Amino acid sequence: MKVILLKNVPKLGKKYEVKDVSRGHAQNMLIPQGDAMVATPASLKNIEKQRSESLVHQKVREDLLIKNIEDMKGTVVKIIGKANDKGHLFAGIHAAEIIPAVKEQTRLDIDEEHLLIEEPLKEVGKHKVRVKVGEVESEFTVEVVAE
Repeated sequence: MKVILLKNVPKLGKKYEVKDVSRGHAQNMLIPQGDAMVATPASLKNIEKQRSESLVHQKVREDLLIKNIEDMKGTVVKIIGKANDKGHLFAGIHAAEIIPAVKEQTRLDIDEEHLLIEEPLKEVGKHKVRVKVGEVESEFTVEVVAE
């Protein structure tokens, strides 16, 4: 059964791709969860239009980010976390926690895939975080403060 993916589905494909899956998987998992829809000629035409609009929107957003990402150099983003008396955080700070802080403090809407973090931040202090959008790379400082 051919389906159009409406979301990125791990181990299956990315949004807007047409995939051939078993009827049971499509009817029991993908379609009820809103991850896919049946690929009909009308839906293929509609999805192609949405895909092109999405690509244009994504390109404009990426171009805007590239212009603003260079301004992030020297920016300090503060995040408060619970820590013990030695400065070790009880829970590591991941990209998912850094992105809302960046958005709130710098007004930049960065996606998680743009942050280049090898491992979560686990200590109080200043940490350099790299950002890469397209071919442009910059970095900013995340200052973790104990609560």
